Amino acid sequence: MSEKKRLVVLTGAGISAESGFKTFRDSDGLWEQYKVEDVASIEGWYRNPELIIDFYNDLRTQLEKAQPNDGHKILAELEKYFDVRIITQNVDNLHERAGSTHVVHLHGELTKVRPVNNASKIYDIGYSRMTYGDKSPDNELLRPHIVWFGEAVPMISEASRLVRDADIFAVIGSSLVVYPAAGLVHDLRGKTEAFLIDPKEVSVPTGMKFKVIREVASKGVAIMRDELLREFGFAS
Repeated sequence: MSEKKRLVVLTGAGISAESGFKTFRDSDGLWEQYKVEDVASIEGWYRNPELIIDFYNDLRTQLEKAQPNDGHKILAELEKYFDVRIITQNVDNLHERAGSTHVVHLHGELTKVRPVNNASKIYDIGYSRMTYGDKSPDNELLRPHIVWFGEAVPMISEASRLVRDADIFAVIGSSLVVYPAAGLVHDLRGKTEAFLIDPKEVSVPTGMKFKVIREVASKGVAIMRDELLREFGFAS
């Protein structure tokens, strides 16, 4: 049996929006209610940590009610045919709940916390609420395990390596405007087959060839799946 082709997928807010998980990107999204510098920057944490903790507590409650949609589920099912690696800009756990087994979170994870001064210790709190002043077992002050604007993105090197090694690459529900994640497309090899799935127009660097599927994630991923299964001989 031949080795599975590697399918690397970059997902953004668009894939979670269909699950009822409110995103910053939507026209009625979180940017309309909060200033990014207040709830998604390291300066905001120093200025008003209580506001940030309340914000992510509310997101966690919302996430508990959300369910993976067909886009998430189909990506998980594709592991039967391909070596699928998910790189996500999202902080939710919908990929994992759908069954994906290899997920790189560029911007952290909503259901986890870590000490303010120690990014190597990560604690899973599920959908519990936290309060400012919560401490780790080692008596270190805890904060949400989120990569905010103004902070380094620890997993970007691993993500870059995955993209370079991809046989097939797909961008799903990402506007490709938030860096450094948006810059991952520059790591693509010329021979890598690439898809772009989004109902809105998304700009890609000049000269890069993407098969554009102008659909929401759930429909677009199904179209991509069918095309890939035919192309690689899995469809009857």
